[in-house]
Amino acid sequence: MLTKKQRDLLIFIHEAMQKDDIAPSFEEMKEHLGLKSKSGIHRLITGLCDRGFLRRLPHKARALEVVRVPDGYVPSKPQIESPANYQNNSSNDHNYKEIDTVPLYGKIAAGTPIEAIRHEGNMLNLPAGMLGNSEYYALEIDGDSMTGAGIYDGDTVIIDRAAPIRDGDIVVALVDDAEVTLKTLKREGGMVLLIPENPAHDIRILEQSRVQFQGKLASLFRRYH
Repeated sequence: MLTKKQRDLLIFIHEAMQKDDIAPSFEEMKEHLGLKSKSGIHRLITGLCDRGFLRRLPHKARALEVVRVPDGYVPSKPQIESPANYQNNSSNDHNYKEIDTVPLYGKIAAGTPIEAIRHEGNMLNLPAGMLGNSEYYALEIDGDSMTGAGIYDGDTVIIDRAAPIRDGDIVVALVDDAEVTLKTLKREGGMVLLIPENPAHDIRILEQSRVQFQGKLASLFRRYH
């Protein structure tokens, strides 16, 4: 069963796409639901995808597809837009950026750390408005040590390079200038603990001088085959 906000968002997306086959922006979704941040929209969309109501489409602007509408859905009556409103909206659409791109830097271990790999020039397309005003990059997950946090082998994580790092954050940690891994952070007694979210993997305890933080988790993408 969908929550009220999930249902309202799904109907809003469906009816918007009936008009022009393009999903609303995250900003438009946020304003429609009266939410304070776009992160809430991301969580709602992830929930709708998990329940089979929405599907993310890779490499496409505002990449959403409505798979099915909620039970009992009745289409809203179409609204007639005045020529003045149409002209204003056309002007806004002309300046609207439909795709954000972030660099895609190879694979990051979510199990045993591996060497950091950068494939310069590779880019990842994201729905416009999904990210804030910061510096982001993407990494592909290799391993199963973060499954308890909902991060699985083959997922793509979006990392905020400039965000402040706090205990409890899921961070990209560079160890000894050679190994990079994605783990939950805890600092204790002058040491850095890199904590997996899978009991099959061990916690790494390192001196602070051996660890550099290269950002924290901002978002996640998963492709369903």
